[in-house]
Amino acid sequence: MIPVFQIDAFADRPFAGNPAAVCLLDAPRETEWMQQVAAEMNLSETAFIQERAEGDGFDLRWFTPAVEVDLCGHATLASAEALWRSGRLAPSAMARFQTRSGWLTAERNGDWIELDFPARQAVECAPPPGLLEALGASALWVGRSRDDYLVEVSSEDEVRALSPDFERLRSVETRGTTVTTRGTNGRHDFVSRFFAPAAGINEDPVTGSAHCTLTPFWAARLGRSEMLGYQASRRGGEVRVRLEGDRVRLGGQTITVLEGHLLA
Repeated sequence: MIPVFQIDAFADRPFAGNPAAVCLLDAPRETEWMQQVAAEMNLSETAFIQERAEGDGFDLRWFTPAVEVDLCGHATLASAEALWRSGRLAPSAMARFQTRSGWLTAERNGDWIELDFPARQAVECAPPPGLLEALGASALWVGRSRDDYLVEVSSEDEVRALSPDFERLRSVETRGTTVTTRGTNGRHDFVSRFFAPAAGINEDPVTGSAHCTLTPFWAARLGRSEMLGYQASRRGGEVRVRLEGDRVRLGGQTITVLEGHLLA
């Protein structure tokens, strides 16, 4: 039996933020099996963790219901929480993960968990054909990071009101698209939403990896390295961010909503 957790990440209460499933493996499993489990879980990401033979941390992989991904923030938060909660890692210990994006870490900071992730700068570019039409957005700025497009629009109201044509957006060649604007609600420095229909996720509730691009983008525009972001999906969630050179610190809270065992 394989221990499995469902954990709401970037959430301060149950059924908010972004839910991730976390499977704690004692032995290697096939990629096809992991993809089938992720499809069965039917969450934006399912994480699979196995302690490394070298004893220097854990191997971590992330799958959407459709594909394996290179970087995922909320399922890394959830993975660290699962390790601490299960007793596989002491609550005061740093979680170290070997991933397709290199070494990543997670550590407790009061009631929050802080991730150390790579910064992924967006470079200004012309929008690809169909992108803005699929979003239904008027862009102030468009850029491309390693994985995603980033689109700046003029107001929070525009971000919150977006209702993309997901079939049309699926044809744009990219993992996903972040739409963002400066925060005007008195609490958040910037607001965003993230859409990734080509990866099997029409809208991701709260996307840690997108904040690897949002952080340097808004740090340059706002003139500070520490900020508070809000992802304005239906579930919604806050992300504390801090730019440190070519790395980004992402902070979030987690709530465990389910513990069980995978039998298949």
